[in-house]
Amino acid sequence: MTPLPAPLRWLYSLEWRRGLFDWARSDGVTWVYIFKVLLAAFLTLWLAMRLELPQPRTAMITVFIVMQPQSGHVFAKSFYRFLGTLAGSAMMVTLISLFAQNTELFLGSLAIWVGICSAGAARCRNFRAYGFVLAGYTAAMVGLPALAHPDGAFMAAVWRVLEISLGILCSTVVSAAILPQTASAAMRNALYQRFGVFALFVTDGLRGRSKADAFETNNVRFIAEAVGLEGLRSVTVFEDPHMRRRNGRLSRLNSEFMGITTRFNALHQLLERLRVNDEEHVVAAIRPGLQDLAEVLDGFSGRALTSPDAARLATALASYKGGLPTRVRSLRAAFQETDPSDAEQLDFHTAYELLYRFVDDLHSYAQTHASLADHRHERERWDEPFTPQTNWWAAAASGIRASFILIVLGSYWVATAWPSGATMTLIAAATVGLSAATPNPKRMAFQMACGTFLGALIGFVEMFFIFPWIDGFPLLCVMLAPVIVLGSFLSSRPQYAGVGLGLLIFFSTGSVPDNLTIYNPYTFINDYIAMVMGMLVCAAAGAIILPPNSRWLWKRLEQDLREQVVYAISGKLKGLASSFESRTRDLLHQAYGLAAGQPTVQKNLLRWMFVVLEVGHAIIELRKEQAILPVHPAYAESQPWRQAIRVMGRALVRLFLQPNPSNLERALVAVDHAISRVAATDEPFAPHFDTSALRRVKSYLHFIRTSLLDPQSPLAAYAVAKPEGLAHAS
Repeated sequence: MTPLPAPLRWLYSLEWRRGLFDWARSDGVTWVYIFKVLLAAFLTLWLAMRLELPQPRTAMITVFIVMQPQSGHVFAKSFYRFLGTLAGSAMMVTLISLFAQNTELFLGSLAIWVGICSAGAARCRNFRAYGFVLAGYTAAMVGLPALAHPDGAFMAAVWRVLEISLGILCSTVVSAAILPQTASAAMRNALYQRFGVFALFVTDGLRGRSKADAFETNNVRFIAEAVGLEGLRSVTVFEDPHMRRRNGRLSRLNSEFMGITTRFNALHQLLERLRVNDEEHVVAAIRPGLQDLAEVLDGFSGRALTSPDAARLATALASYKGGLPTRVRSLRAAFQETDPSDAEQLDFHTAYELLYRFVDDLHSYAQTHASLADHRHERERWDEPFTPQTNWWAAAASGIRASFILIVLGSYWVATAWPSGATMTLIAAATVGLSAATPNPKRMAFQMACGTFLGALIGFVEMFFIFPWIDGFPLLCVMLAPVIVLGSFLSSRPQYAGVGLGLLIFFSTGSVPDNLTIYNPYTFINDYIAMVMGMLVCAAAGAIILPPNSRWLWKRLEQDLREQVVYAISGKLKGLASSFESRTRDLLHQAYGLAAGQPTVQKNLLRWMFVVLEVGHAIIELRKEQAILPVHPAYAESQPWRQAIRVMGRALVRLFLQPNPSNLERALVAVDHAISRVAATDEPFAPHFDTSALRRVKSYLHFIRTSLLDPQSPLAAYAVAKPEGLAHAS
């Protein structure tokens, strides 16, 4: 048979097709997004001009703001943008009706409103924050120009709502109808891939192969994924009825994933402490049960977990869990032949209690994952939602910063009567709002200023040297397309997102012609100078006025992390575990982002999170055990062991609110006393971990003690001297 020529052989080979698919999944997605932005922007501009709306560029700007690569994000952002626009327009009409004759009072009230909205944007993240952003700067963008003609304020608000609605409609249609990239598909892929990574992480840890750096890196990854998937879940309800019917199970799955990561971290940390303390004979006694679980998970490590796979995993885990009590009893009998000390026996029992709880939670997770294959399922009933936690001081700082900027720039405008002062003030309101929800508002505002300056240079050339010579809408699109492509490409790159956003929005603000185009170089130059000045003031304020990436906020977030232990002790027990998990992770996720570029700070925050999760989770388990105790004199509220646990709780509250050597020593003594009181109490049940409540209580108390004495914990800095009798636990 005659061999094919080289070009044909290449055409039929898999190499080029594999390369094409790789490109389509990466850069290809970006170029599809850019094409959709172009189409939606030009469709919106054409309709706005045909409908003779006063400011077609406002509708076009809406496209640039709400367009996202995934259609679910477009729907969510459009929904909140519309709500924010209505709220901002209503506030603007109210302020104009009250203070139309008094510019100073109007500006002061507007500054307070924008400050409240910026604080709300910092407090409520994801796309809900965007509604606050729009409510703030819509009032400024409509109200400030309307000051000169208060009688037209209501119609200005109506026109703005219509223009924004047109932009939202076109963006939604284009995003959903043309090569849609759905958020639900992204969420399914993330869910499937996440467990494979976690299973590999677990098997490495069970076999003692995980390194400290890899352990911390994977935990940061799992935290970011938990927070990110919660955001995706809240988006998918806008686009996919299939996912909307599974909303409760998706929320439950995310909560259960956080639970199994905490369970495994606790087990891993205990094993690492035993290895560090040269207690290998204890680890060797525990290892057989760990190896059995590792073998169960080997078939699921490093691969996607589909719903049928999850069903197989649930079956395997149920079998393993059913045989675990018998396996533990045989291992304990063999371990006791080595004549272990009481502390070593307690380590053994604690490790297997943690392992049993981990397997139980893992089995529940697998069942929930498998249930996603069903249209309806009983596991859909879930009323423990993800609970975000944002520091009030951080939100208040954002609001104070926004109000200060508007007061300063508004006062400058009133004092100088600069014709472009209104533009400077309203652009500052938009910039401070858009940057309020970002970890580094200074950087975001400065990047937007750079993008606006670039837009001014390009816009001047197009406005005064190109637009007068073109005729018709198609030629206008040809001239605008290169700028939109450049801005969309930059905004798709996280490191240049602010530059792209500034170029798209403020090039359109100053350079896209209205239905009645006025060529006025003086106003054009003044307006762009005002825009750049307003953004630079926002950048300066972000660096000077209570900057969110400064030491004071790290300390506040660290304190908030520690206070989660107080929440675990005093919070309402129903839904407490899920709420505690999500609040703690959300705080760490925020703090980790704000401390970017500060590895020492990040490591310290991560270690605080570990000790908070370990101690807090053990406390919640203790509270659950006490809540379901049977009626018996050994479990009465007046029993010394229950009183000792209450004393321990108060000592832990003092320790985590104010860490110092004396509070640490007091907490350790209280924990040790609680353990001795539990050990001295007789109960009427077999002393096995699956039948004895007091054995489980003692294991959790022992784990709290080892967590407080962990040499890798931030609390180790306060361990000046160990109380007598506690050296074995360190």
